[in-house]
Amino acid sequence: MQNAQSQSRQLAVDFLRDFERLLHQVNLDAVERIFEQLRAARDRGSTVFLAGNGGSAATAAHWVNDLGKGAKESQRAPLRVMSLSDNVSWLTALANDEGYERVFAGQLENFARPRDVLVVLSASGNSPNLLRAVEMARARKMITVGFLGFDGGALKNLVDEVLLLPTRKGAYGLVESGHDLFCHILTACLAADRAETEKFPARASA
Repeated sequence: MQNAQSQSRQLAVDFLRDFERLLHQVNLDAVERIFEQLRAARDRGSTVFLAGNGGSAATAAHWVNDLGKGAKESQRAPLRVMSLSDNVSWLTALANDEGYERVFAGQLENFARPRDVLVVLSASGNSPNLLRAVEMARARKMITVGFLGFDGGALKNLVDEVLLLPTRKGAYGLVESGHDLFCHILTACLAADRAETEKFPARASA
């Protein structure tokens, strides 16, 4: 029992150490640029689409909630945001009829407009369905953002903006935890971007 407790404690220490090291490698200029892209999309009424597989699909769904609801604290126009991973019937119909690599691109065909934003979340950066989605987005003149891990994969050189968490291949826990953290940070930035109000409200007439 003691050995098991010691091992679990050491695993926790190692994970936290590796996560701290990873965070120090993140390019904060990229975080700022992505914030500006989301901010501009909100202000012009563009739609932000999110897509991911597995754990990254869960992160996308979580972030849609935060961007759609939490970011409204700014009292500015709400973000138009949706996850392409969440419509199970449509996603499985596309997978069954057209192939899994088409599950996101097939949805974008219906919605994508110039200057909309597509955010793809992927540890490997090599998921075929995300590559096809980015290709579709570029063809429709959308802005593309990648939250990536490992070495960035094929998506690294395909998207307009990259938030890379560089790790050894297979370190899904570190990458997905980091992506979730930066989703929260970006939501906080948008929530803090408050609409301007009068410093000295006009007095009611006597």
